[in-house]
Amino acid sequence: MAILESGEMYVETIYILSLESDKVRAKDICDFLGFTRPSVSRAIFSLKEKGLVRKDTNGNIKLTEGGIILAKHIHGRVGLLKDLLTELGVDEELAAQDASRIVRFISDETFDKIKDHVNGNKR
Repeated sequence: MAILESGEMYVETIYILSLESDKVRAKDICDFLGFTRPSVSRAIFSLKEKGLVRKDTNGNIKLTEGGIILAKHIHGRVGLLKDLLTELGVDEELAAQDASRIVRFISDETFDKIKDHVNGNKR
C-alpha cells in the first residue's frame, strides 16, 4: 500500500490528537494543521480507502490497526530526529517542525544510519 508523505502527516496528526482525546474530528485536524476542511476531507477519504482510518457513528475519526502501526512508526522516527536536532542546539519547537518535515523525505537507509549513530552503533 503506497501512501504519500501528506498521508503520513495526516496519520501522525490523527495519532497525536488521539493521544489527547478519544474524539478526533475533521475540525480538530484542520485546526492542528491549519488546512481547509475540503483538504482534510479529501485526505480522510483517501486514508479510509487505504484502510488506515475509519469514522465511528458519531463522526469521530479513528485509526485502524494498520493506521496505528504506521502512525507509531512515523511518530517514533520524528521523535528521534527531534531529539537529535534539540541536542544539536535547535530550538525545541523548530526541531519538532523540522523533524516532521525531514522524516517525510529521508530514505529508510539514511534514517537507519542516523538511528545507529544516535544509539552509539557507529559502523
